[in-house]
Amino acid sequence: MSEAAAADLRVRIATSLTQIPASAWDACANPHALLPPLAADGAPDPHAEDPDNPFVSHAFLSALEASGCIGRRSGWSPAYLLVEDGEGRLLACAPSFLKSHSQGEYVFDHAWADAYERAGGDYYPKVQVAAPFTPATGPRLLVADGPHSDAARAALIAGLSALCEQAGASSVHVTFAQSGDLAALREAGYLERHDLQFHWLNEGFTDYDGFLATLASRKRKALKRERREALAPGITVDILSGAALTEAVWDDFHGFYEDTGSRKWGRPYLNRAFFSEIGARMGDRIVLVMARRAGRNIAGAINFRGGNTLYGRNWGCIEQHPFLHFELCYHQAIDYAIAHGLARVEAGAQGEHKLARGYRPVITRSAHYLANPGLRRAVAAYLGNERAHIAAAQQALAAESPFRKDGAGDAAP
Repeated sequence: MSEAAAADLRVRIATSLTQIPASAWDACANPHALLPPLAADGAPDPHAEDPDNPFVSHAFLSALEASGCIGRRSGWSPAYLLVEDGEGRLLACAPSFLKSHSQGEYVFDHAWADAYERAGGDYYPKVQVAAPFTPATGPRLLVADGPHSDAARAALIAGLSALCEQAGASSVHVTFAQSGDLAALREAGYLERHDLQFHWLNEGFTDYDGFLATLASRKRKALKRERREALAPGITVDILSGAALTEAVWDDFHGFYEDTGSRKWGRPYLNRAFFSEIGARMGDRIVLVMARRAGRNIAGAINFRGGNTLYGRNWGCIEQHPFLHFELCYHQAIDYAIAHGLARVEAGAQGEHKLARGYRPVITRSAHYLANPGLRRAVAAYLGNERAHIAAAQQALAAESPFRKDGAGDAAP
């Protein structure tokens, strides 16, 4: 790109996605959506990044806006960065927010905030680049394909620094980022942070029994028994998508979600209106696993389908049954991924119990810019130690996996 063309780039902020055409945003968010990555043998590649992430789509973010889960008094104030050319065409954008708290992020910086404020500073507002309430890796610096993509990405990163300064923010946090974004952010001086999740990887399985064959005999028997007992009380399972996602279904699922969320963290992030909005906007990408007993729905787990990945998000129930959580959230997700040729299941944050169900420890990454030099030095030292701890934990967990000891089930990178 010539210097003259680069000079024509303009960076601005939009406070709502209603100001941005969906086609323009999505051309940046998922420019490779029609190119699912395959391994050399034509099977889905379980290590390839998702080419069509649902959580940075215009539809998903718009559903959060329209329902009031972000914006208003939520503490998530949209400040979407846009990079446009001289003719107003959108070349790059970022799902960026000004945050007045650290809730709904799943990458915890409460200790950083406490230290900064004890030293007399104001940690909030901060700039967050993320899919709100969604601990799933995906693109964060959204850049359309084209001859100006490198310059547009650089302009986007510079725009984050400018937004931080103009807003009087303490920091910029780019969470659950993909490798390309991380490389660009590291080069710009961001600090890298690691954490662990548990993902199921499809190694070309044709059915669930094929997956079970990779496990040690004792583990296979345990999972077969677990699945039988989960449904033993007369429970049946329905998989719902698209037009099957009626308002009555959402009423039931939101009740499950509210009950579980209020017991776990006090105030669930997603309101009832969100589920209606998301069902209307992208119901064909939702995989809702619902359990029924005695003629009524009693539990459910919501998943979103990407280009090569099934993302498990929220679960809830109004009846407690042994192993039902594992069946709906983990085993059914594996069944669906195999049946639909998906490469991976990402089962959300935390949960070492996923390991016994064949999910593997995988490192997730985020990038952080801290404006205060003193805080930056302290956090850099902390993150170096934390990365070493996470790497050791990954290896220790992989050694406890249920896979056979003949090479099946090695830890993912």
